[in-house]
Amino acid sequence: MDLIHAALFAILQGATELFPVSSLGHAVIVPALLHWGIDQSAPGFLPFLVMLHVGTAIGLIAYFYVEWISMARGVLGLGHASENVSARALLAKLIVATLPAVIIGAVLKKPIAHLFGSPLMACVFLVFNAGLLWLGERLRARGQRRETGLSYQDALIIGFFQCLAFLPGISRSGAAIVGGLTRGVSHAGAAKFSFLMGTPVILAAAVAELPKLIRQHELHALLGVSLLAAILSGLVAYASTAFLMRYFKDHDEWALNPFALYCAVAGVLAFALLAAGL
Repeated sequence: MDLIHAALFAILQGATELFPVSSLGHAVIVPALLHWGIDQSAPGFLPFLVMLHVGTAIGLIAYFYVEWISMARGVLGLGHASENVSARALLAKLIVATLPAVIIGAVLKKPIAHLFGSPLMACVFLVFNAGLLWLGERLRARGQRRETGLSYQDALIIGFFQCLAFLPGISRSGAAIVGGLTRGVSHAGAAKFSFLMGTPVILAAAVAELPKLIRQHELHALLGVSLLAAILSGLVAYASTAFLMRYFKDHDEWALNPFALYCAVAGVLAFALLAAGL
């Protein structure tokens, strides 16, 4: 993979991982549409993609560093008593919310693995993602609850919503935000919880695969490109998060609708182009 394609992948990953439009779906569809000629089944591609996820997770940690430091201080008992209780509760809810992904992911990883390399299937699920976002706006429980006011049951339900992203084309952040909306949280609060919840999921999945990049000697030449791409992905992820947090706060009544429209149009158009062999 040359540097230009690596940079484009990094930008694509850093933006679409946070925007509710499915990073995995775009990683499969865009190269096929643009005829990049990249073999995504090659031994070097998955570790490269993993490096991009590491960069994305670091970008998220950098943006929400105050929250992560607060949770760390709470666990260590370094803050005020009330702050420690609140920080520990938020961390516990994030852990509860990730449990469905850990369990369901372990069960479904092999049965659905064949879907991840199919651009046409990714297009279909991208349209499903549009429907999910559109439906989420209409099923939302009206309220202005903060993410810190979620119960453990709320966190678990949001975690189950997140699991929809095991299908390529369904957005992890989008599904989690929809889950938050159904629990009466604002778009900004749901997005914040989604981003905080996604950080350890993204990082853990990446760290689990990262040794492959080191063990496979033929990939050593790709390591430098991967590191540069990871840094770019992290910078884009940070900028995307900053934009989205302001966007969701300013457009709480209909924030997901433009993304739903985009996914519907992009999914149908991309399916038509790919099916026609263009």
